[in-house]
Amino acid sequence: MTQQSTPPSVQPIARNSDTDPEPQAGPQTELSLEQLPVHLAIIMDGNGRWAQARNLPREAGHKAGAEAVRAVVTECRRIGIRYLTLYTFSSENWNRPKTEISALFTLLLDFLRQELPRLEEQGIALKVLGNLDGLPLAQRTALRHAIKRTAAGPHMTLNLALNYGSRAELIRAVQSFLREGARPEDVTEESLAQRLYTAGQPDPDLLIRTSGEQRLSNYLLYQCAYSELYFTPTPWPDFDATQLRMALEAYAARSRRFGKTQEQIDAH
Repeated sequence: MTQQSTPPSVQPIARNSDTDPEPQAGPQTELSLEQLPVHLAIIMDGNGRWAQARNLPREAGHKAGAEAVRAVVTECRRIGIRYLTLYTFSSENWNRPKTEISALFTLLLDFLRQELPRLEEQGIALKVLGNLDGLPLAQRTALRHAIKRTAAGPHMTLNLALNYGSRAELIRAVQSFLREGARPEDVTEESLAQRLYTAGQPDPDLLIRTSGEQRLSNYLLYQCAYSELYFTPTPWPDFDATQLRMALEAYAARSRRFGKTQEQIDAH
């Protein structure tokens, strides 16, 4: 099973058998802190399709998705997940229609303005994974302000993967080695990890992707080498605390062996 060290004040989460959309047999189950992922990564997919299914513009789906972000961040902070990484805008997303890109960045600015006091109050440190310099000036300025204001947040780190692509991240790390004149023996898993955007953070234990797609989409390819993967058909705007509980329970039921046999795991 998974292990994590978290503050004793954080309460375990329980499944509510009366409200969960998928009925479960047996008694109500609870997750201990040791069963939760230390680092949870999410690919927030399905905003546009959610809107189209309701005959709404895609921008309406992104707005509903922003509300889901608020709910999931709050729930993760409440139950004690220490690192949450959200795939917010990929480097490939620049290929979308300009009106949609503009709407996305407007929502990002609104989110930062509204949520910054809450992030500070809840002790959540905001970080950006990706090329921050490639973002529009207003959003870049707001992000840097929020990162500075929340830097001391002790309880949780919220990573927004913005203008992010995993292959570009790996190229950036290799270029760093070359600029430093590194020798072949200087390149190790540890030294490479120190040159990634996630330097100093544990790799994701669990990766969730919503809306039915089952691929990584150039997201944390190196970091997710041993992550558990969870795919759900639920579109991101409908992914709430109940859906999160279902994913975490599925994760807690898995045995993470990291190349060992189950007998070796059980012996410890």
